[in-house]
Amino acid sequence: MRTLWFMTGNVGKVREAKHALEPLGYNVRQLTVDGLEIVEPQCDDLEIVARSKLEQARPYLPNPNDALMVEDAGLFIDKSNGFPGVYSAYVLETLGCDGILNLLEGENERGAQFEAVAAFLLDGKIHVSRGVCRGVIASSASGEDGFGFDPIFVPDNIEIDGKTTTTNGLTFADVDMRLKEQFSHRRKALDGLIKLLSSSETASSS
Repeated sequence: MRTLWFMTGNVGKVREAKHALEPLGYNVRQLTVDGLEIVEPQCDDLEIVARSKLEQARPYLPNPNDALMVEDAGLFIDKSNGFPGVYSAYVLETLGCDGILNLLEGENERGAQFEAVAAFLLDGKIHVSRGVCRGVIASSASGEDGFGFDPIFVPDNIEIDGKTTTTNGLTFADVDMRLKEQFSHRRKALDGLIKLLSSSETASSS
């Protein structure tokens, strides 16, 4: 198996990546670098942030022939013009889920979406994929199995193979990982990467 280093401090993200990419022959491992502080560009585009993180992490690959992946994600709330968006990590750290709930207190319009961008470095080429999950902000936090803003996000129903799949109003922090992966913005971004990598391998072998 080829080693893929996923630079993240979040073991939940690593778990999702393992489920998606190990069947393709990648040994997904978590990359953490003591003392490395990633500088995020001041912008409103997750792809720019993800590409910047990838380039900053690149020199720390244990083996330059290994693959490297970073991911950036955010919660975009309709009523707040997309806030917190690319600043989701900072807002989570400073305000938390309760801060978002307070922001929407008394609001009937609670539409939002999670967005994720996965950037993947393989043999000197960067592949980028996006994933989006629509839903609503719950009236209160619930669940302990998710991370980030998962306890306050309820995904919309989706159609899979002609059948409606639903969390029955449960937040991402309430549902089983296997069900969450059917909705997850991260899984959609990873699925997009799988298609890009598959098409790249097909092109290189032809």
